[in-house]
Amino acid sequence: MSQTCWYVYVLRCNDGTLYAGCAIDLQERLQKHNQGVASKYTRSRLPVQIVYSEVLPDRGSALRREMAIKALSRQEKLLLISKFENK
Repeated sequence: MSQTCWYVYVLRCNDGTLYAGCAIDLQERLQKHNQGVASKYTRSRLPVQIVYSEVLPDRGSALRREMAIKALSRQEKLLLISKFENK
């Protein structure tokens, strides 16, 4: 039995806002966002780009991490993104 990894990601929308989500296939999810069919929030803020991602072992941990990221302030999210970009 193969184990499926989950991705937690942060998108930067065209208007500069940040959106957190999780998915099994990160590139497919990005395509869905940019087609306007993934999230009501991002639909009017296209295009979007991935500025942060991390891999988690299962859906539960991915959902918990997504909620933790959503609870961060904008400044905290920008710091998280900055650390990720400098890796």
